[in-house]
This record gives sequence, C-alpha cells and structure tokens, in this order.
Amino acid sequence: MAAPLAVVIPCLEEADRLPLLLADLATAPPGLIAECLVVDGGSSDGSGTLAQLAGARLLRSARGRGRQLQRGIAASMAPWLLLLHADARLQPGWAEAVQRTITAAAADSPGAWCFDLAVRGAALNLRLLEIAVAWRTRLRQLPYGDQGLLLPRQVLESCGGVQPLPLMEDLDLMLRLRRITSIRSLGVPLQVDGRRWDRHGVLRTAWRNAALRRAWRRGCSSEQLAERYYGNATV
Repeated sequence: MAAPLAVVIPCLEEADRLPLLLADLATAPPGLIAECLVVDGGSSDGSGTLAQLAGARLLRSARGRGRQLQRGIAASMAPWLLLLHADARLQPGWAEAVQRTITAAAADSPGAWCFDLAVRGAALNLRLLEIAVAWRTRLRQLPYGDQGLLLPRQVLESCGGVQPLPLMEDLDLMLRLRRITSIRSLGVPLQVDGRRWDRHGVLRTAWRNAALRRAWRRGCSSEQLAERYYGNATV
C-alpha cells in the first residue's frame, strides 16, 4: 500500500528552524509519509536549499501562507494532508498518533485533527496560553494554523480548500471546516517557537491577534490586515 500522507510546509526565512522540523519528520516510520513539500515564499537565508538537502521537495510561491499552502497542496498527491508551520517541532509520539488516526478514520465519518499547542519557553503565562488554546480547540473546534492540521484531501476539497489569503487563511479554513466535519485533537503536543510572545509579551500578542480577527470578521480585507500585521514591527 502506498504511503498515505503528504506533508506541506509553507516557509519564509526559517533557515534556523526548518531543518529541525524536517529532522522530526524523518523519524516517521516507513510507509507513512509519501511526500514532503516545502513551499518557499522568497527566503533569502537559504531555507530552500536546506529543505532540498534534507530531502524535501522544494516549490516556489508568492509570499503568504494561504498562497503557499494552496501551491503545495495542489502539487501533492497523497490522500491525507498534514499542514505544518516551518517553525514547529514535532514531539515524541507524533507519528504514532498520526498513523493511528489515519488507520482508524472511517470513510463514512471523516474529520480533521490538530495537535495541542505547546510554546517553547518557561514562563508561566505561556502555560496559561496553552490552556486557553486547549479549551478553545475543544469547546469551539477552532484551532489555528500553528497547531498543524491533519485531514483527508477529500474533506479539504469539500470545504473549498485553502484560500490564497495573505493573513487569516487558517481562521478562514477552520470556520469552513467545522461546518462540514468535526475538528479534534490528536492528543500530542506540537511545539512552536516562542519568539513572537517573547518579543511583544503574551498579553499584548494575544490582544493584537484578537483585534486582527475581529477586524477580519467585520469585513476588513486580508490584504489590509496583512499590511498591518507584517508592516509594523512594533505591534
């Protein structure tokens, strides 16, 4: 039987972190991962070269996670997809959880699954953030992109796929996904880099992100929000 899983990783200036994620993926048992695609959005730090050296298939795309994810998904063939941010670190037990989920998933009862968020760092407020995200994921079935996403290709296609948005592509996708299927936890953490929270503080970062989501729900374009998010390094 062919390996069932395609891993798609949008990347931009992640030379320090991407190789670690690719090393984590290399621990998967034979027969799980059919293809690993890194979609680079114009890195100047050698991220693409490092991806190729690690054995990933490198694709080029315009910058923006939505565009990059769309490009990688379209270029992949496997029936299951695992979407990951380039600064993520898979934790022990991840491959077993993914394999178990794929094996147990019933064709007549498809779903989508995410990891539990773990933020690198020792601060207590990071642990409180993780708890809040866990409750949001469980009660509202609303994980975000930094928690990863595992799902059958047919489910993604049924909800309209990933849209080529420069920001809010994850929220847009989750809102459409939960209308047609359940979104559950894999029960394994996925560690993300804590540099955003270190730089701006947990409360300020959470407030900023919430403000951006509110603006998007009220009709502000993804392009305007991306300019606000990426264009001001002090927010």
